[in-house]
Amino acid sequence: MSVLERVRATALLAPGEEVVVLLSGGRDSVCLLDVAVQLGADVRALHVNYGLREQADADQAHCAGVCRALAVPLTVERPSRPADAPGNLQAWARDVRYAAAARLGERVAVGHTATDQAETVLMRLAASPGRRALLGMEPRSGRLVRPLLGVTRAETAAWCSARGLAWREDATNESDLYTRGRVRTRLVPLLAEIDPRAEANVVATAELLRQEAEVLDVVVETALAGRDHIAVERLAALPRALGRLVVRRLAEDATGALCARAATRLDDILALADGAIDVGDGARALVADGVLRFAPTPPLPIRQS
Repeated sequence: MSVLERVRATALLAPGEEVVVLLSGGRDSVCLLDVAVQLGADVRALHVNYGLREQADADQAHCAGVCRALAVPLTVERPSRPADAPGNLQAWARDVRYAAAARLGERVAVGHTATDQAETVLMRLAASPGRRALLGMEPRSGRLVRPLLGVTRAETAAWCSARGLAWREDATNESDLYTRGRVRTRLVPLLAEIDPRAEANVVATAELLRQEAEVLDVVVETALAGRDHIAVERLAALPRALGRLVVRRLAEDATGALCARAATRLDDILALADGAIDVGDGARALVADGVLRFAPTPPLPIRQS
């Protein structure tokens, strides 16, 4: 099946539907922009020029040229990072472009590919325990869609070449400075030496686990029966795997954030008499009268000097 047909089958890009494509100028985003046009979507592009690389202005000019060739309107943002901006540079850059895209339209498309999916799963597995690390990126997450998750990076390059569309290469994507660069240039090639199907197998596993996760979510919801708490005696009677999932669900519902470490504290929670323990990731387990609830961990008190 061709790239165009695979993307059409996702139903993430529909004829006449408004979509903002995040356009960096790389092969994946150029491919996505062209495919969206080919599918008849009402497309506009967003390029964010952070001014952090010597090639930034040339990247912007290239994106403008691609958009002219495809008759797609282009919006360019040139943000400056505040000196007191929280988080790392990559996180700030991601937040800026997603916020800019949200101002332009309800649906935002990004060029994450199957290759990116494999890299993401491997990075998360190395950094975080639990099945969620293996689920990878979702094709749809709120207003964000990823139509190319079934397409490899090699295939986006082949598409662009066949269509006569040039792209820009960003050397920092393969730099050892960033975790993804190390995974891309070291780990993925090593896995390919073990088995050429490694990338495809990682992606297929993520998809299977995502489907199975839907079933597990139903099992957890059944165990909780719509409640935001559970009797400790009931929790202890559950199969251990289900008990861990219940603990994690309660912690994440209480904090509104991922709490991978909560599940690893099941034994500590079961041994807890009336009282509280912090289980990590900003979650606190509270047991009173034999009932377990979760709450966000309170902030540390401010010391008076």
